[in-house]
Amino acid sequence: MDVIGFSSRVMKYVLLLFVDVVLFLVFVSIFGGITVPSFVVAFIIVLLLSFFNGLLWPILSYISLRFLVVTFGFGTFIFDGFILWILDMFIPGVSIGGMSLFTIPLLIAIINSFVSIVLDIHEDSLYYSSILKKELQNSRGIRDKDGFIFLEIDGLAKDILVEAIEKGDMPTLKSWIDEGSHILTSWETDLSSQTGASQAGILHGNNKDIPAFRWVEKENNNRIVSSNGFSDSTYIENHISNGRGLLSFNGASRSNLFSGDASDYILTFSKFASKRSLLTTTWYYLYSNPYFITRIIVLFMGDVCLELFSRIRQFVCSVYPRLRRNLSYFVARAGANVVMREATTISLIGDIFSGKYNVIYATYMGYDEIAHHSGIRDWDAFYALNHLDKQFRQLNRSIYESGNNYHLVVLSDHGQSGGPTFKQKFGYTLEDLVSRNLPSNITVHSILHSNDDHFYESLGLKKYRGNKDRIDDTIEGIKFCIRDIKEKNSFKTLKKRYSIIDSDMPVFDKLRTLTEEVSSDFKLYDDIITSNKTAQSIVLASGNLGLIYFTDWSVRLTYEQIEDAFPGLLSSLASHNGIGFIMVKSAVYGSIVLCDDSIYYLDEDKYEGRPFLDKFGDNVANHLRRTDSFEHVPDILVNSSYDEDTGEVYAFEELIGSHGGVGGLQQEPFILYPSCWKLNNKIVGAENLHKFFKNEMLKFWDDD
Repeated sequence: MDVIGFSSRVMKYVLLLFVDVVLFLVFVSIFGGITVPSFVVAFIIVLLLSFFNGLLWPILSYISLRFLVVTFGFGTFIFDGFILWILDMFIPGVSIGGMSLFTIPLLIAIINSFVSIVLDIHEDSLYYSSILKKELQNSRGIRDKDGFIFLEIDGLAKDILVEAIEKGDMPTLKSWIDEGSHILTSWETDLSSQTGASQAGILHGNNKDIPAFRWVEKENNNRIVSSNGFSDSTYIENHISNGRGLLSFNGASRSNLFSGDASDYILTFSKFASKRSLLTTTWYYLYSNPYFITRIIVLFMGDVCLELFSRIRQFVCSVYPRLRRNLSYFVARAGANVVMREATTISLIGDIFSGKYNVIYATYMGYDEIAHHSGIRDWDAFYALNHLDKQFRQLNRSIYESGNNYHLVVLSDHGQSGGPTFKQKFGYTLEDLVSRNLPSNITVHSILHSNDDHFYESLGLKKYRGNKDRIDDTIEGIKFCIRDIKEKNSFKTLKKRYSIIDSDMPVFDKLRTLTEEVSSDFKLYDDIITSNKTAQSIVLASGNLGLIYFTDWSVRLTYEQIEDAFPGLLSSLASHNGIGFIMVKSAVYGSIVLCDDSIYYLDEDKYEGRPFLDKFGDNVANHLRRTDSFEHVPDILVNSSYDEDTGEVYAFEELIGSHGGVGGLQQEPFILYPSCWKLNNKIVGAENLHKFFKNEMLKFWDDD
């Protein structure tokens, strides 16, 4: 037995009780609500309330679980008020009634939580862990085979993790690496380096047809689908799930975007509408500690103060780039960095002690939220990582205490790349740039805030619907088409005449001239198919990836159609200093990627001009080909420019730490996996990461 450690813990609890009583008397003397004749009586009240909570709360919370869930845990203080009412009858000189029966227990709980946090007692306390262990010891699950817990740090690039470890902010992860229990490596995301695509691939093994954080489904009345919309996340999961996801092996989902086909889930976006998510007994883990909700309140207010300090610090130190964060961001940041973090950890501790599930996946989103707004290397971001490391230490200790053999895997779904926003750099948005190159009568609908916080869109996104008088999607309704090809060899010859794209001549004149030169019998139809009153477009942003849709065409427009309908738009985008490349589909050459005067022909893997894609990585062409095959790929896909020296990109939304496209650290997340697993080559793509995880788990279980 560690005598020194035990003595230290006892001293902390004695100090906690003393400070609780003193602060309780101070606040009561100022605000009233209860009559307390002396320090001794106050001591007795606080002591008895703590005793009854410790003795009766585990039973009461289990019986009243539904009530606690509905009241977000505040029902706790109604029970404590009832205890105070009873004490009022037996302790002379004590008088309490009315709303004070609720507010006084709340005050005592807030004081207790605040002092516990200051004294760091919460992390050393074993009492409520022992309660969980006793209550859940009869659960069955991983006792027949080991379990796995996947801990995702949303948005953390491998290089930033290494910096955090070297700075001493993540000692727990460092110890795992140093001791040889875990191996750290990076993996490469798909073109769409954001949580929607990555978690779909990791948890379900399928992220096909997810071109970005948000996209337009033209065939579905121009519906805008958003990865973190409550109904949309369910809609997406229904499309990607085959019932055999990563968590289908008696698994549980905690604080994720998708469920991974888990049998139990809590705080999972795609399952928020499910009654099962409210009825799960997992909530018991959260409310097994009567002061859980007040701990959240205290930490929440502390994080609000940190955000205020961050704004002042960045202003005084002239930090650039810097964002102007509105008042709602105080709530968004604390919600992601504190509320979700604490709820996730406590639910995981309950999972560990219960041993019910063989595989669990949980997401911690605090770093991602803060890095978006403060910067990927800001003090705030590293501070958030330090607190995450403490959560992992708690989980590791709970595994040891529970006797259940869980293996921890830590990973990120993508990284983030820093840099000023496109608007900060150039003074206008991507929507403005597109609008300048469209006729004034065309309406541009834009959403350029896909990740400004993790909750806004779920609650506030209004669905966009296109004009009812859409252009017909039949062959006759397409603005440009090539028909009745009588000489296939002539078409092959035409494809080799790349001057269609690099000439300033109007597109139809170019095509007619070239078809005459190659003696081809192509019939070109350029019928008028839209009026000045109906044309509309949608501009979306996902970090430094932009998507442009022309919604009065129910199919993807070709290069030739766009060039004819909106002359100069493509060249203006491709030649802009803030844009690295754009991708469109040519009716003649297949998919092409444009940058300034250079062209990359995806189908032929051929450049005309400089190899401008090289700096975006060895796999960028393959990523583009895959995205180009998606059903909902935009008419024009835009990726910002990328500075190799600084690692900066220019997000099309107002975020100074961004992800969603290619360029920089956003493509380089990490995996910290058990050293007994075998990984020979770098993983490219979230679907392949899913295969790696599943194969290693199955191999481990088979060996057992």
